[in-house]
Amino acid sequence: MADRCGSVLVMTNSRDVTADVVLRVLAERGVPVVRLDPGADLHAGASLTAMYGMGGQRGSLRTRSRELDLTRVRSVWVRRASPYGGPAQLEEQDRRFAAAQALWGAGGILASLPGAHYVNHPWANRGAEYKPAQLAVARRHGFPVPDTLITNELSAAQEFVAGQAGGVVYKPLWNTAYEVDGLPRQVWVREVRGNELTAGVEVCPHLFQAKVDKAFDVRVTAVGDRLFAIRIDSPDLDWRHRQGLMECAPVLVPGEVSRAVAGYLGELRLVYGAFDFAVTGAGEWYFLECNPNGQWAWQLPETTDAIAQAIADQLQRGPDT
Repeated sequence: MADRCGSVLVMTNSRDVTADVVLRVLAERGVPVVRLDPGADLHAGASLTAMYGMGGQRGSLRTRSRELDLTRVRSVWVRRASPYGGPAQLEEQDRRFAAAQALWGAGGILASLPGAHYVNHPWANRGAEYKPAQLAVARRHGFPVPDTLITNELSAAQEFVAGQAGGVVYKPLWNTAYEVDGLPRQVWVREVRGNELTAGVEVCPHLFQAKVDKAFDVRVTAVGDRLFAIRIDSPDLDWRHRQGLMECAPVLVPGEVSRAVAGYLGELRLVYGAFDFAVTGAGEWYFLECNPNGQWAWQLPETTDAIAQAIADQLQRGPDT
């Protein structure tokens, strides 16, 4: 494995314990790492400078404990950074202005580091997060995809639900923060019946999907060309709802699924992807979604360790040159 000199830049928040797993591996390997939460740290003593011109591109990042030459970043791991925000002491309008400048300025610098290997590039991450795009790309690469309707038209939703003999589920198009009486609430995947549909459908697009008669779920975590798959047995339609009740075991990935995963990652320019499948009793793997920045440290200890090592390999190696 080639090993490019320079530091690994990890962009995430200070509470990201999943990132800590990989950082320990990199520390054991003696790979220098700079950790940055640009949305928060640039208001707390960190500074970022970049120069562009006929003489080339150069720049520097200074945090409370590190100084980094931006031309010597071998890899960037884009994890769970805080949203860009303006300094709290500013008035609301000025704070919004400062937040936008930080997004387009600091965000642009950190997404354009010369020669760095991104896992994943932030613009690739954003593009791959749209569920309609996921479904379209999955179909192009041969994944079976459940019949899916995205609409804000009540009559279309009613007609779709009535036409699915095996039932229909609803899932949000984006995991938007939601509160009830000041307490956070999660919108889980749930089954929907025709008599539950109201004019509320017309407020925004909703995603309705034919319910798969599944025997179990599978999570496939892809890191480059390496796949780590576990079977998930859960009493819930959405296994994330009560993870303490699910049972996990390693499972083999069929060859056609492996090839489709490779094609999917290639089209969307992803190094990492967390794929979710519903597997029927007949052995069909139905594509549900792919989170380009999905969590993975909740899996079996041996799987978690293997994924951490694979991500560390990507970051340590840097780009292929």
